[in-house]
Amino acid sequence: MITEYDLQEAIAECQGERNPTANTCIKLAAFYILKDHLFPAGEPPATYSFASGPTENTIQLESGSEFSRMVNGRDPGEVWPVMDELMDTLAATWPRLYDGVMRELQK
Repeated sequence: MITEYDLQEAIAECQGERNPTANTCIKLAAFYILKDHLFPAGEPPATYSFASGPTENTIQLESGSEFSRMVNGRDPGEVWPVMDELMDTLAATWPRLYDGVMRELQK
């Protein structure tokens, strides 16, 4: 699972590049979006979950990817705003990729 420290390191690495590219800026924006949504200012990071197990209102995704590990068992209301902001960023920075994702979702 990604930690706030991991995100801070990734942000610092992007900010420390001497000649940032568009890809660096995209990564930096994504890292900040994740940080803002996963670790809001003023809230201590959650370290333990006392949930008794999956409920009908949690995401059940176990593909083995890092993303699925992050969202598995989470409330969709926590995940969808992050994904919505990511898609807005994608639409502005990589419109062809955004269009491809939207076509896949329409199937």
